[in-house]
Amino acid sequence: MHALDAGAVMHDVPVDDATRVGQARRQALQVAQLAGFDEDDCGRVALVATELATNLLKHAGRGTLQVQAVESGGARGVELIAVDKGPGFDVAACLADGMSTAGTPGNGLGAVSRQAQVFDLFADARGAVVLARLYPRHGTHPDLPYGASQRTYAGEPLCGDGWSVSYDVRHRAVMVVDGLGHGVHAHAAARAAVAAFATESGRDPATSMDALHGAMSGTRGGAVAIATFDDASGAVRFSGIGNISAALHSLEGSRGLASHPGIVGVQYRGARAFDFPGAAGKLLILHSDGLQTRWNLADYPGLALRHPAVIAAVLLRDFDRGRDDTTVVVLALGDRR
Repeated sequence: MHALDAGAVMHDVPVDDATRVGQARRQALQVAQLAGFDEDDCGRVALVATELATNLLKHAGRGTLQVQAVESGGARGVELIAVDKGPGFDVAACLADGMSTAGTPGNGLGAVSRQAQVFDLFADARGAVVLARLYPRHGTHPDLPYGASQRTYAGEPLCGDGWSVSYDVRHRAVMVVDGLGHGVHAHAAARAAVAAFATESGRDPATSMDALHGAMSGTRGGAVAIATFDDASGAVRFSGIGNISAALHSLEGSRGLASHPGIVGVQYRGARAFDFPGAAGKLLILHSDGLQTRWNLADYPGLALRHPAVIAAVLLRDFDRGRDDTTVVVLALGDRR
């Protein structure tokens, strides 16, 4: 299975005045250059970052532009997500040309939707989240239906959480790890898990968990959840140790996936995996305990049908405890429409 590079840092650029627009553009360009974008594709990224940042100021007064590298079919791309807690906006009007803030090179969110290979948004009275994923213009890059949002505990230089998504023609696998505590030592434990999962993701989740246990030995250890999805059977197979929350969500409700007590890398009573049939068409959502557990997608009409990256960003925006590292990973398991 091919493992996505989950080691890339997600940059949060606060946008609270006009000077931050340039900072957002520079951060996006840096990620694009590291991804190997040529001059023309870097120009697309710069335009989109500028439009999203100015849109935050215009409609909400302030917000955050999340910037991180993504991957699709072996090609690296740039993901930009504008997040705000403003009064929301008229989606149809903002997608129309002529809505751009004066002095920007584009024409509002319509320009963003034309430049990005992947574009989606969600807006209500609690604010808005706008997603743009850009890949090089040459080649075909089918979108992978996943999203990950992460926030490092305030004051720490490194995040103590980690995640990884792997895939092949008929399987998908996801792992989320929460290193014990936070800071540098928690980060080392999480990175050990991510590195091991890159070679273990094609195996049974319980077998992978035991392998991660060995890889994390000598670190602080942490909580780990691993899930695989088989397109042919439509079933999820899950194994969890510690307090990573995991659940299957649909328009009809949700079903939690139970974990067992223990600390991977330190001590637990052997991993077990459980099967959950009928998962096709549902969302698989995993998150560390930095996110509150009392949330319900039904409280956000229409959100469950949005891109997984939009869903992850909304959950992080509204339910981050602010007392630890926080990671949310969302996978769409087939057609939800």
